[in-house]
Amino acid sequence: MTTSQRPTLPELARQALSSVQRGYDLLAPKFDHTHYRTPDPVLEATAAALRTGGGGPFGDGLDLCCGTGAGLRVLRAVCTDRAVGVDFSAGMLAEAEPAFAAPRPPAPYRVRANAHALPFRRAAFDLVVSFGAFGHFLPSERPYLFEEVREVLRDGGTFAFPMAAPPRPWTAAYWSLLAFDAAMRVRNAAWRPPFVMYYRTWPLADVRDDLGRTGFDVALRPLPELGHRNDGSPRCRLVVATKR
Repeated sequence: MTTSQRPTLPELARQALSSVQRGYDLLAPKFDHTHYRTPDPVLEATAAALRTGGGGPFGDGLDLCCGTGAGLRVLRAVCTDRAVGVDFSAGMLAEAEPAFAAPRPPAPYRVRANAHALPFRRAAFDLVVSFGAFGHFLPSERPYLFEEVREVLRDGGTFAFPMAAPPRPWTAAYWSLLAFDAAMRVRNAAWRPPFVMYYRTWPLADVRDDLGRTGFDVALRPLPELGHRNDGSPRCRLVVATKR
């Protein structure tokens, strides 16, 4: 990666002082050269877990908050019919065009829409996946988001997304994420429009509870390809929520 491919500090500052939607429109041309893009090993491990015990086989699939389309490779790997990406950033969807070039029919397609108001008919999909987007939703928004997903899933359909194990309190990563979230809260208290992006607002226990109350049965599948912590627990799990 060259320096010209990475966003500069002024570019990141301009993004952070914008709304979430405008910020990602600005970042889109360089997004795939940042650490915000979901790494390929996470995508590959997710596809493997869905193939071997994630509730398939799947027909139609949706990538929720698809960004530049990295998660589309998971849908192509596990779905036999349509692959759809939805995002509210026109800039990100424009950058996603190469990812949606169809190697086989039916052609995948992109939809610009808000995740809180998905423009699909009821029970349209067998699988919904999402990667790296949940920090943009406040905890109070989780039930509404999960209800939107449930509405577009067929009975017995699957909502799947990876969740990394939280860093231990004695690690630098823990304090780094804590400092980031604190800085974002100060920014949002002092500046409008808000830019919602937090790393520590979706603890696994709360996510499971909200999924259960929304009408999902939840299972956790380790992603061993992504390694283990010192106590032997997986560094990352796949949350597999099945619509009742």
